Amino acid sequence: MPRPTVPTRPDPHKRACDPRRRGLLFGGPALLMGPALSLPAAAQGVELATLATSVNDGEVQLEFAVRLDLPRGVEDALQRGVPVYFVAEAQLMRNRWYWLDERVARVSRQWRIAYQPLTGAWRVGFAGFNQTFPSLAESLAAVSRGAGWKLAEAAQLEPRSSYRVEFSYRLDTTQLPGPLQFGLGGPGEWALGVERSLRLE
Repeated sequence: MPRPTVPTRPDPHKRACDPRRRGLLFGGPALLMGPALSLPAAAQGVELATLATSVNDGEVQLEFAVRLDLPRGVEDALQRGVPVYFVAEAQLMRNRWYWLDERVARVSRQWRIAYQPLTGAWRVGFAGFNQTFPSLAESLAAVSRGAGWKLAEAAQLEPRSSYRVEFSYRLDTTQLPGPLQFGLGGPGEWALGVERSLRLE
């Protein structure tokens, strides 16, 4: 008489190592795209909507757009008048098989958002200029995109070399007021950022 089969429970370790599930557990493979990236890339409250490069007027230029979904702790701090800084950085790297990759250029942009309690307005500072908005949503929209951002001169590129752009966008907690860097919520609420690598073609 045949012995009855007993169903076995799947090994959780093997399931985690299954390459078909690895993308679900760890956010999918690293993105190394062509000249344009336009797909969801959510990471800790920041979603990268667009990332693209182009060559215009002899310049290598970058365009990006992110969507911000601020945690309650960050929004509460803004409502209390605490200024918050967002930073976008990009590096143009030349790939080298025989040595470490060469950094051709590095650029950054910084925005400052602050609430004005007396007027009920939101002020955004960028490159020495200030602009006022009536709502937090409009001020976040102003700090979450960039176009025509010069990375390097096109003449710096070598015809037979390959290049990539390393891009990051984050909330810069190092610029919070010193006494307020503690007690404004858990560290997870303030760890807002996203990074992507984009192949330059």
